[in-house]
Amino acid sequence: NTVWAYARAGVTADKLFAAVEEAAVRSELADFDPQALSNTVWAYARAGVTADKLFAAVEEAAVRSELADFDPQALSNTVWAYA
Repeated sequence: NTVWAYARAGVTADKLFAAVEEAAVRSELADFDPQALSNTVWAYARAGVTADKLFAAVEEAAVRSELADFDPQALSNTVWAYA
């Protein structure tokens, strides 16, 4: 996950984060598994990037799946990102 790597490294990339948010929301997160969802919202939170549409889409996807496929680590990282 590219935004995860940028956030982890502490690199500022506002245009990249905006483009990823737009693409993810547009695709309705179709290709995102629970770990990818978790890593993505973690990256935005860690980088301090506001992404209301992305966070709303991830929330919807998580609720829709009833968190069935989230392992404890993915669930923990996701909750941390929303805190």
